[in-house]
Amino acid sequence: MRAMILEAPHQPLRLVQLPVPKPNPEQVLIRVHACAVCRTDLHIVDGELTHPKLPLILGHQIVGTIEAMGERVDKFSVSQRVGVPWLGYTCGDRCRYCLSDRENLCDYAEFTGYNLDGGFAEYTVADYRFCFPLDPSFPDLQAAPLLCGGLIGYRAYRMTGDAEKLGFYGFGSSAHILIQLARYQGRQVFAFTRSGDLEGQEFARQLGATWAGDSDVLPPEPLDAAIIFASVGKLVPAALRAVSKGGVVVCAGIHMSDIPSFPYHILWEERVLRSVANLTRRDGEEFLTLAPKVPIRTEVNAFPLTQANEALDALRSGKIEGSAVLVVD
Repeated sequence: MRAMILEAPHQPLRLVQLPVPKPNPEQVLIRVHACAVCRTDLHIVDGELTHPKLPLILGHQIVGTIEAMGERVDKFSVSQRVGVPWLGYTCGDRCRYCLSDRENLCDYAEFTGYNLDGGFAEYTVADYRFCFPLDPSFPDLQAAPLLCGGLIGYRAYRMTGDAEKLGFYGFGSSAHILIQLARYQGRQVFAFTRSGDLEGQEFARQLGATWAGDSDVLPPEPLDAAIIFASVGKLVPAALRAVSKGGVVVCAGIHMSDIPSFPYHILWEERVLRSVANLTRRDGEEFLTLAPKVPIRTEVNAFPLTQANEALDALRSGKIEGSAVLVVD
């Protein structure tokens, strides 16, 4: 099979030929059709996430069909279409986090496209317990961004409670998906982009944003909550200044640049600052049930598998409106 592999941080991915992997008793072999590109992939390539398996096949937003199954797989069937997310394995019962229904924090967790080979390839294997069936209303390319931009975005969104006025800092893959759910549920979204990104602001307005502007300015009215999708630490004080008393600021990324010091008074009055880590299978089940009801529509920029480096560069430079997706077949 063809695969794009990362051999060391700060190096471009290399196209290689590898044997098709064989599933173990609890895995399924998946013929990959599409794999969305995530900012987390950039953090791995750029050495900001420091413990990847190397060499590594990146990609954790995988859509494909099952070609073979291990003998212990007790759901799914050959030829069924499934999605594979970031969370690829948890211990289930060995750590206190799994025992307290917090598998996203599992001490022994493994992650697709980081500890486990992912979807920048023609085939992959995955633990069947961490795969999701996909609604047929979503074509392959449109389904792929739901598997991280959607799922982890949804976990961050749930942390905002019943906030009516939501700020989204960074209007990329996750934000363009979650604004559709927020509007469906009757909430207002205020979109913040990098300074001068008029195209991104117009994109947000087209998707129903009440207001869109630069991330270094205050919104026209106080927010009830904010989600920071961008990996930029200086946005934390900006978001705290934008939320009203009792407001929540959620950091949705797996990596963020250093947060600058800020005066206590912008956190005072019971404002809350919190992070989101990974996802649980419950998050996935809930969101993938909601998505076709909205219905969520993902905007995608398609690249062939062999142009994975170009897709990563486009994401890094902010040239992607919506989500970048590798077309594998």
